[in-house]
Amino acid sequence: MSPEIIGAIGLLCMIAMVMLRVPVALAMLGVGLVGFGAVTAPIGAVQMLKDLPVDVLAKYDFSAIPLFILMGVFASHSGMAGKLFDATRTIFGGVRGSLGIAGIGSSGIFASISGSSLATASTMTKVALPQMEKYGYQPGFACGILAAGGTLGIMIPPSIALLVYAILTQQSVGDMFIAGFLPGILGMVMYSITVMIMVRWKPHLAQRGESTSWKQKLISLTGLIPFSFIFIVIIAGIFFGLFTPTEGAAVGAFVSWAYAFAKGMRMKGLKQSLIETLALSAVVFFMLLGAEALGYFISVSRLSYSLATWIGTLAVSPMVVLICILIMYFLLGLFMDALAMLVITIPVVFPIIVALGYDPV
Repeated sequence: MSPEIIGAIGLLCMIAMVMLRVPVALAMLGVGLVGFGAVTAPIGAVQMLKDLPVDVLAKYDFSAIPLFILMGVFASHSGMAGKLFDATRTIFGGVRGSLGIAGIGSSGIFASISGSSLATASTMTKVALPQMEKYGYQPGFACGILAAGGTLGIMIPPSIALLVYAILTQQSVGDMFIAGFLPGILGMVMYSITVMIMVRWKPHLAQRGESTSWKQKLISLTGLIPFSFIFIVIIAGIFFGLFTPTEGAAVGAFVSWAYAFAKGMRMKGLKQSLIETLALSAVVFFMLLGAEALGYFISVSRLSYSLATWIGTLAVSPMVVLICILIMYFLLGLFMDALAMLVITIPVVFPIIVALGYDPV
């Protein structure tokens, strides 16, 4: 059996395992080890299992991940989310669908530093959903707004997903942060326009929020200061070379902790935040471990190279291939978390995208 066939069978097995609710990291690690052993030799899989954890954990760039997660946890426990929602709600006060727009904006911005769309949905549901229901938002419509807004965080720096992508594909973290900013903002704008159209088309979905004066709008801008300060410090520092992404994550975590401390966080809250960070970091590192194993397997099986070569022989434009890949991501996104989807597909999709002539960033 050719290595390419083994690679294809391995991918199908991994997808089946994920659909059967096997943890994504375990599915990638299992398929990667077994497939690598099948293509090379069983002793090769044993050697990889011995070396892989050290190789992953010893990478300096990966140390930024728990620091960014810690920054998001501090932000979550400090009440930043509530301040953010109140500020955006006041700014758009009087506009039909203002609470929906506030939900989109605050969810997207909060997700960018929390590192998890699920954590964002959980936090923003507690903060925003009661207010939205109070003003007559249909529960399904309100939950859809908050869930959609949380998914935008994958594009808005400092996003953990962008950091993971940069590390796995050996791209510049600073370039990734800068590249993701505009699409993330455009996504929030388009989602907000969609909310405005929906509430005008179907007025029963939501009532008009309270009108606010210009003075109230200006005062509410203070609620955006913590997020804006963290964002500017991290992005400007990385862009101008003042510190590395890892150092930027440390600075962001310190600023977030300082704000939480000023808002009353003490030893008990700090301990809880560290435990939560440890748990989330372990999940992410386990996924990265599986992604590395899967990447080695795909590499030795030459599956990505064969697919890229085959696609190059087709009489279709690169744009058609890109649209097909986007459709694949749409379908995977129906039942998978964004970060899991990212680490699973990068070993296969990234070489194809580069072979088609697209910029890796």
